[in-house]
Formats: sequence, C-alpha cells, structure tokens
Amino acid sequence: MKRNIRDQLIWLAIAVGGWLVIDLLTLVGIISPFILTIITMIEINVILAVSLNLILGVSGQFSLGHAGFMAIGAYASAIVAEKSNSIWGFALGILIGMAISGIIALIEGIPTLRLRGDYLAIATLGVSEIIRITINNLEITNGPKGIFNIPAQADWSIVYIFAAVITMVIVNLVHSKTGRAILSVRDNEIAAASLGINTTKFKVIAFVVGAVAASVAGSLYATYLQSITPSNFSFMQSISTLIIVVLGGVGSITGSILAAVVLGFVDIILQNYGALRMVLYSLMLIAFMLFRPSGFLGTWEFSISRLFSAKNKSQKESK
Repeated sequence: MKRNIRDQLIWLAIAVGGWLVIDLLTLVGIISPFILTIITMIEINVILAVSLNLILGVSGQFSLGHAGFMAIGAYASAIVAEKSNSIWGFALGILIGMAISGIIALIEGIPTLRLRGDYLAIATLGVSEIIRITINNLEITNGPKGIFNIPAQADWSIVYIFAAVITMVIVNLVHSKTGRAILSVRDNEIAAASLGINTTKFKVIAFVVGAVAASVAGSLYATYLQSITPSNFSFMQSISTLIIVVLGGVGSITGSILAAVVLGFVDIILQNYGALRMVLYSLMLIAFMLFRPSGFLGTWEFSISRLFSAKNKSQKESK
C-alpha cells in the first residue's frame, strides 16, 4: 500500500512538474500561441489514445468507434456552453456528454462485444457513423453547419489536468483487480471464462470507460477550438487515434503518450511543406511500421516501482 501511494505521489509530482515547465516557457515567450495550440491538441490526443488503448490494447477489442463518443462529448458541451458560459456550465456539459456516451457504450457493448476482430471493428464503426449522421440531421446541433462561436471554456492548462487525471485513472484501473481480469480475458478468453470470470462484463467495463474518456476529450476539443461540425468526427478521426495507439505500441499506455507527443511535433515540422505534408506524413508512418511494426515501445510500460526495484537491487549487489 505504501509503495502504491509513493508511486502515485511521484506520478503526481511529474505531472505538476510538466505543467510548471510549460507555464514557465509560455510566460517567458519561448512557447508561442501557435505552439501552445499544438500542445493542447497533443493533450487531447493523449486522452483519446490512452482511452482507445484501454479498449484495444488492454481488453483486446478492435474498436473503430471512438470518434462517435468524442462527437457526443463535443456537442453536449457546445450546446450547454451556449446556454451557460460558466464553470458550472462547463462541468455540466462534460458530465452530460459522459453520461450519454456511457449509456450508448453500454447499450452498444453488451451485444457487439460478443463479436471478435474485424466483425467488432465494423460494428463499432457502424454505431459511430449512426451517431455522426444523427448529429448531422438534428436541429439542436445545427445540422451539417455545425456550431460556431462556442464560449472558450477550456485552455491548455485545463486540458493538461484532464489528460493527467484520465491517464492516472486508466493506469490504476489496469493495475486493479478489475484490470487484471480484463487482461486475462484479452490473453485467453476461454481460460478466463473457465475460471469463472464474466468475460462480457469485463470487456464492457473497458469499453464504457474508454468511451466516457473519449467523450471528455470531445468536450475539451469543442470548448477549446470554439467550433465543431459533424465532419470533425468522421471515420478519419477514429483512424487518427488508432494510428497513435499502433505507433506507440498496442497495450502500452506510455507508448500512446509518447506517440501523441511525437506526432504532434512532427505535425509542426511538416507545416512548412504545404500540400506535401500529408504525403510526407504517410511515408514516415509506412517507413516506421516497416522497421518497427510493434510500435515505439511494443507492450513495455514505464514503471516507478520497477525503477526503484532495479535501484535497490543494484545497491545490494554493490555492497
């Protein structure tokens, strides 16, 4: 228990340290408003990638429906923000998006998570498209025109805090009793079921938690960029998140964070190449996957406990 508390405090100190560094660099003018926007989008991508990795890498379910849950959070927050531009309106929009996404993920997950592989990917993609088309035809969402001039309620600092909290929640879930059950279902569903583990229940838990986190990312996206349209949440948004997860390493939360940061800064570098930007971006991804198909880190995770264990072992051997 003491070791767990120590690890949590160290992670909290690292997160606070990162926040202070960005804030200091912004104050002295090293980080420009443009770079700060890129950093904020990286933070949103971290939430999306970590939550999708919970579904794809930890529970082993191939989902392509993340954009749909992101859209629910974005539109819920945008609509509430227009009615109430306050901290309470901001919180209410996020909570409504989380609740709707959680309910839809539960309804979707119970029947579809009995499917596997490609069939599950197609089913989740279908539900995501149903959500997008529904938003595209509702009056309250302003249809295909989208919603503009959304009150600015989120900034880089708020998004950073949400990214840190959601990452810590998901990491703790993975290392909990529930997380170990989810991992056992991923590794061998038949063996897990034979031990009395309700495999559908644990797959649905991972799916719902991932969907709720994606909804929060959508809320932050809408209240930061101040404009959204249904096209922002198309199939390509799900693919972009999937690329981050695969590039970082399926099953590695650390890898997802690293890939989101690397791709964010690659995007900055390629800004000067105009129309060639996407071609160079695609070629870079193809080349990387040829030489490193398991991603940056594979399934490796950075662990504070492992770091201390290695240090203690080294000290004992030196005596």
